[in-house]
Amino acid sequence: MGAFDFLSDYFSVSTPRKKRKPMQTVEIKVKMDCDGCERRVRNSVSNMKGVKEVEVNRKQSKVSVTGYVDRNKVLKKVQSTGKRAEFWPYIQYNLVAYPYVAQAYDKKAPSGYVKNTDLALPNPNAPDEKLTTLFSDDNPNACSIM
Repeated sequence: MGAFDFLSDYFSVSTPRKKRKPMQTVEIKVKMDCDGCERRVRNSVSNMKGVKEVEVNRKQSKVSVTGYVDRNKVLKKVQSTGKRAEFWPYIQYNLVAYPYVAQAYDKKAPSGYVKNTDLALPNPNAPDEKLTTLFSDDNPNACSIM
């Protein structure tokens, strides 16, 4: 081991790297009435650092931002345009076990969507769910039971 290797253990030339944000899609509900509102929201979000793609659906009042961004910063940026914004509270009704439970069904939701609530998801300890998966085609041990 040379003197240079010995000294390099004590002195570092490299700078510590920042942890990179994960790639994610942030969906926000924003009420947009006209093309000007849509353009203002799109331009404010697309100029953010790390944004790869911005999709605006005025009919559903939905803005989808994909990239290496922070959820809360995207929401604050949309709110800075003067629009009332919140995180997208809906999921597709076919992904929920009980889509028409009282807290999940919402008349204001776009067609095909319900609110994302805990009551709409199945209870993992429920006995009826275990019995239905017991004889399912997806269960690899189903043949040994029959």
